[in-house]
Amino acid sequence: MSISNKQQVVLTLDAGGTNFVFSAMQGGKMIVDPYRLPSNGDNLEKSLQNILDGFNHVITQLGDKKPEAISFAFPGPADYPNGIIGDLQNLPGYRGGVALGPMLEHKFGIPAYINNDGDLFAYGEAIGGLLPDINAKLAENGSEKVYKNIIGITLGTGLGGGIVSNGQLHLGDNSMGGEIWLLPSKVLDHVNAEEASCIRAVQRFYKEFSGVDNADLTPKDIFEIAKGIQEGDKASAQKAFDTLGENLGDVLCTLATSIDALIVIGGGLSGASELILPATLKEMKSQYKSGTDRLVAKVFNLTSEEELGSFVKNNQLEIKVPFADHTVFYDASPKIGVGISKLGTSEAISLGAYAYAVHQLEEK
Repeated sequence: MSISNKQQVVLTLDAGGTNFVFSAMQGGKMIVDPYRLPSNGDNLEKSLQNILDGFNHVITQLGDKKPEAISFAFPGPADYPNGIIGDLQNLPGYRGGVALGPMLEHKFGIPAYINNDGDLFAYGEAIGGLLPDINAKLAENGSEKVYKNIIGITLGTGLGGGIVSNGQLHLGDNSMGGEIWLLPSKVLDHVNAEEASCIRAVQRFYKEFSGVDNADLTPKDIFEIAKGIQEGDKASAQKAFDTLGENLGDVLCTLATSIDALIVIGGGLSGASELILPATLKEMKSQYKSGTDRLVAKVFNLTSEEELGSFVKNNQLEIKVPFADHTVFYDASPKIGVGISKLGTSEAISLGAYAYAVHQLEEK
């Protein structure tokens, strides 16, 4: 879907546990300055009123332009297709079921689309991020290969995910198509994967490996210790990111065996990809004790210029059709790549929200 030529105006919201940030998009670009209000997540009435006030403020900034839809990411669990928010941890006032989407449609008279941030991140990367970028590079190299699927991973406060297949966002029957945080952890016994691949995991591992119990150390601090910028236990800091990366690699192997797609990583911790990806790729390229490879497809690090060049190289073979006088092309080397968002996580989510709303409007 080409977004830049779309004329629909869509109201957007970046919903966090502390703040709500409102804006509007047209043609995949923000067209008003962001407007910020507190989320008041422990007080439902105040929180809902701030959502109404935020969107009303943006509408006044649009002048003669009329919004056609509202589209944004909101934390789950939720019945996203019906716009009903469930029992949230970081916005406790919403517990018990809140019909947020229907409220917005009633108040503003336009469709309201709500999705998970991991889903919209993946959708944004499929529309204007890693997926079209890789396909363009393949075409430049004379390859007829076109990737149509992508797995989006968000590494930050938690471990989130989203799946786009053939241009369609995979939500699942219960709006839980990308709940990858509940996959088992390889490096922690009887614990879900999120606990070993998120912000608190970096802090936990550094404390465990170094013996330094400093609650003020952020992942950025630990990154700088690993890089030798700050004083500290450099080896333990590197090991903390290695352990997180190994756990992530195991998660990605599980996903890649069933989904078979490019993988793009975003979220706050993606800024430390140079320390995370080596262990992630090592795990994905590893073998079981039997000698069987973890994955059938060869795995490439798309942040490496050398590996990216190999990935987009045209490796198609021309083979003869038996009992015929013509040939066909054959891709003899299945490949998947792991890359980092070039759009930025917030930008990808916003683009995904806009593209999703436009698609829904055009389908009507």
